[in-house]
Amino acid sequence: MAATAAAPGTASSLLLSPRRSRGGASSSFRAAAPRFRSPRCVLGSEQLRVVDGGKRAGGVEPRGAVWTPKAPAAEARLAALPREARDSRMKIFSGTANRPLSQEIAAYLGVDLGKILIKRFADGEIYVQLQESVRGCDVFLVQPTCSPVNENLMELFIMIDACRRASARSITVVIPYFGYARADRKAQGREAITAKLAANLLTEAGSDRVIVCDIHSTQALGYFDIPVDHIYGQPVILDYLASKTISEDLVVVSPDVGGVVRARAFAKKLFDAPLAIVDKRRQGHNMSEVMHLIGDVKGKVAIMVDDMIDTAGTITSAAALLKQEGAEAVYACCTHAVFR
Repeated sequence: MAATAAAPGTASSLLLSPRRSRGGASSSFRAAAPRFRSPRCVLGSEQLRVVDGGKRAGGVEPRGAVWTPKAPAAEARLAALPREARDSRMKIFSGTANRPLSQEIAAYLGVDLGKILIKRFADGEIYVQLQESVRGCDVFLVQPTCSPVNENLMELFIMIDACRRASARSITVVIPYFGYARADRKAQGREAITAKLAANLLTEAGSDRVIVCDIHSTQALGYFDIPVDHIYGQPVILDYLASKTISEDLVVVSPDVGGVVRARAFAKKLFDAPLAIVDKRRQGHNMSEVMHLIGDVKGKVAIMVDDMIDTAGTITSAAALLKQEGAEAVYACCTHAVFR
């Protein structure tokens, strides 16, 4: 009621002189703004600094100045930062699919994994509860949908829903291995396109962004209605091959016709090596028969490049064929190895 009694004088001045009132209101807002401005953390690739009132806490950098990173920060430097100086708005949570990977990611960024409770009831239902506040935070959920695919995928959906209902500002899903990506088209009649279905479920669950690694087919990236970051494992494999003493007479082999684009890009970065293709005839799911080889591998070191190894049937048959054709040695490189 006290605020209501003071309102008429203010309202009349607004009606009589709107321009002056707007200026007065703006100036009063600016005068009151510093009281509510709290320090914010800014994490750059070179260093992390605390900004308060437009100035760096440790210097006199003016507000609005452009800060340009000079060199990437070392992992030890980030780990040595005091806990109160780190950006507390970024939270990383891990599912049960691959917790060691999540721990390595968090250690590289110099942060701790978020506390989360994941358990299963007697009938197999999954229970997820966040053990810390994520209100207004940027949340990253690390959960590859490897075997068992259905349980890991459902667990990810529940984690997304828990973060959304906890008022997270943004939810980024990190999926190193994206399950159901192989069914990205209708090869035969009356088949389901489960890659599109999985993309729809991730979107409807509440995720804002998805990060995948070497997805089976890049066309599946178009199935998402939210931003998708597609990262590649080729640089890691190329660095590994560069560290080994391998003959300069190389040939990159694609184990099937569908991987020609991937193998060609790999060969271009590997000293522009020649390309060979294995003609494969698939008789059923996880069943393939190698027919013949397109290209010359005699006396050369063959490097087979594929996105995943499931039962290793294709790689084994292709390696035997390459040895029959006179290959000196055979290397198999892949991003995802799913052995059973």
